[in-house]
Parts: sequence; structure tokens; C-alpha cells
Amino acid sequence: MATTRRILATLAATALLGACGSKEDLKPAAGQPAAAIPIGADRAPTTEELTTPDAQARPARSDELLKRSERREADDFDLPPPG
Repeated sequence: MATTRRILATLAATALLGACGSKEDLKPAAGQPAAAIPIGADRAPTTEELTTPDAQARPARSDELLKRSERREADDFDLPPPG
């Protein structure tokens, strides 16, 4: 019983600590240089550019519907199970 209470108290404390956070832009630590500019770039990317996934990371969805029914081609390897 005491172990269950201890576990619940730990979970509650973890949830409360995880919920408190700052909602402002990230800045480099004092005395540390800013992020390096990528090779070939004219300027350093902004926070918005770094956190937006590109098309390869998030491909567009294709919802093309079947326009007409078509007969399936014969498949020589589509065999019934043995037995």
C-alpha cells in the first residue's frame, strides 16, 4: 500500500514538473556562440525554418479514388494454400 502511494506521488510530481516550461524563443547560453551557418547558406536558418518538416519528412497524401473497375491480371504465383 505504501509502495503504491509512493509510486503515485512520484508520477504526480513528474507530471507537474513536466508541465512547467517556458514558452519563449530559445537563445544560446550566455558566452556561447550562436549556431553555425550551414555550408552554402547565406544566413543562419530561423527557428521556424528549423522546426518545420520538409516534404520528404512529411510527404503529401494522395487520395486518388479508383475511377473505374479493372480486371486483375492473372498471377501465376497466387496459389491456394497447400492441404
